[in-house]
Parts: sequence; structure tokens; C-alpha cells
Amino acid sequence: MFDHPIHAMNQRETMVSQAIDVLKHEHDAILMALKILDQISDGARQGSAASADVMQFLGFLREFADTCHHGKEEGLLFPAMIEAGLPADGGPISVMLSEHEQGRALVAAMANATEPAMSPAKFSEAATAYAGHMRAHIEKENTVLFPMADRIVAPEVMDGLVSAFDRHEEEVMGSGRHEQLHDMLKDLKAKYLDS
Repeated sequence: MFDHPIHAMNQRETMVSQAIDVLKHEHDAILMALKILDQISDGARQGSAASADVMQFLGFLREFADTCHHGKEEGLLFPAMIEAGLPADGGPISVMLSEHEQGRALVAAMANATEPAMSPAKFSEAATAYAGHMRAHIEKENTVLFPMADRIVAPEVMDGLVSAFDRHEEEVMGSGRHEQLHDMLKDLKAKYLDS
């Protein structure tokens, strides 16, 4: 067997670390949430959106998609990629950070469309924009950024990210909150997609 750096590099290109697997699993949950959002948005356009569901859903986006998921990327994965040599400015990381900010602005626009009373047109417009934005963003991370992370970040650093992700959830969100958010998503899925 050849012990050549190119061979090792080619092997690493096809491997997906456990840390990236965690983030992709969260992307799957967010993509499911976007399907639910499509249904909630349709309901808003037809005047039948349940305000309690809208508020619960916006809470899910803020807590799961942003605080949990984007928090792991911004606070842990991106710094590891910068440490491995990827530029902080003018490259993929700055693009992803900008897209995270755009997503936050669209969530705020959805929330603003519910106060003081639901504005179906404004909510639906912001929801449609958010869903499209996040689908494109997730595609970029899954197909470009995450494979890049697995190539450039040392395997032992990627392994360490898994426990760092767990600590992030415990310290920032609280014990068991991640699972509660998944349960909330399952309940919304049952109501909006499985019925």
C-alpha cells in the first residue's frame, strides 16, 4: 500500500466527519421545517394560519436554526476552518456569515408581519423569501463548505467539534432543549404535512 500524501488526501475527500454529519442532520430538520413553513405561508395567504403555530414556528427558527445550528457553525466550525487556513474575509466563510444575517433579517420580517396582527401578505412574502434563501444556503453548505471543512480541518479537530457541539447545546440552549425542539418539529410536521 502506498503511503503517499495525495492518496491520503483523496481518502479524506470522500470521508464525512461526524461533526459534519451532525450539521447535515440539522440541515435535514431545517429543510423539513421549510416544508412546514410553506404550508403555514399558504394558510396565511388563505387567512387560515393559526397564530399560535406561527409564533411557535418562529421560535423554532430562532432557537434551532439560528441559536443552535448557526451558533455551532459560527462559534465552532468556521473558526476551525479559519485556523486551518481559510480566509475569514472575502471567502466562503464571509459569504455564509452574510447569508446567516440575511436569514435573521427574514425571520424578523416574518415576526414583524405578525404584530400587532397578522399581515398575511407580508408574512407570506417574508416566509417565501426565507424558505428560498435557506434552501439555497443549505445547498451551498452541504455541497461546498462542509466538504471543504472535511478536507482542510485536521481529523482530530473535526472529532473535537462533536463534543464542542454538545457543550454548545448544553450551555447555550440548556439540557434536553435540542430534543424538545425536534419534538416540536415532529408535532408541526404531523399537523401540516402528515394530515
